[in-house]
Amino acid sequence: MGYGRMPNGDGLLVTERPGRLVHVALDGTVSDPISGLPEIFNQSAGNSTQAGLLDVKIGPDFADDRMVYFTYSKGTGDDMSITAAARGVLSEDMTSLSDVEDIFEQTPPSASAMHYGSRIVFDGDSHAFITTGERFSDETRTMAQDLDNTYGKIVRVNLDGSIPEDNPFVGDGDAMDSIWSYGLRNVQGAAMRGDQFVVVGHGPAGGDEINFPEAGANYGWPVVSYGIRYDGGPIGSGDARAEGMVEPVYYWDPVIAPGDMTFYDGEMMPEWQGDALIAALVAPGIVRLSFDGDRVSGEERLFTEFGRVRDIEVLDDGSIVFATDADNGSLIHVTTQTMTD
Repeated sequence: MGYGRMPNGDGLLVTERPGRLVHVALDGTVSDPISGLPEIFNQSAGNSTQAGLLDVKIGPDFADDRMVYFTYSKGTGDDMSITAAARGVLSEDMTSLSDVEDIFEQTPPSASAMHYGSRIVFDGDSHAFITTGERFSDETRTMAQDLDNTYGKIVRVNLDGSIPEDNPFVGDGDAMDSIWSYGLRNVQGAAMRGDQFVVVGHGPAGGDEINFPEAGANYGWPVVSYGIRYDGGPIGSGDARAEGMVEPVYYWDPVIAPGDMTFYDGEMMPEWQGDALIAALVAPGIVRLSFDGDRVSGEERLFTEFGRVRDIEVLDDGSIVFATDADNGSLIHVTTQTMTD
């Protein structure tokens, strides 16, 4: 699930995993599904269903071109799939997308319907960061360290999908030009903190982490981790750090299982200004982090009574909306009034 905040208080675009995109007005009215999406791969993997329609964002030039960007799992045949990012033009009546085109396709396809990422974030300088996962299996996770694929990577493209000339591996014949940074497990939260790009990703058993992805940097997965395998065994080297691999800014053990992330920039809750709000799937509710420069200085758990939370958005008036993750999931609107009732 993902949110795209419409301009001028015109509600939200909301993705639903099976492949529906809807408009939700601020009074809670939900539109019929918006037409024009590509075919969405939404196959389950055992008891887990991670494939589907993923993130959605309103383009930075929406006022001029009405462009909407989204990520999804894309089938490639024979039950194989990739993470893809696409864009399309939203009609004035918000009922359809047209001129839909992919701007990124993960390489290579995988038979594992797990760990797709996937967020899309604009840097304010006509680029899009796209997060990917390493597709979960023992065979594919090691690919997060290799530069000839886009598993476990942060990808950076221009808004039309072309490659920025200043990407760190442009011209390296052994690397993919789209890669910005690498060595990540499954990044499902990403946001800009001013002009700083920030991601929060899933660890295994322990080791969820926040990173500030820098050009060309290696964040260690699966060679090092602050977590362990689900069966109790070591990850990679069994160490938490290694020379040449960037340590996380902050990590959790036990995990919170992070979903979406945003930085609060509203006026309704001024005491939260600049704080990270992270949707949590294991630690219920919202995790709020305060910062002292680039160091996390405090953590608070909020709205734990709502259980698993998948996505969060700050609205124009400074109130927040978050989505619970359940078969009967809800959109919860939080204002200063609801917090004191």
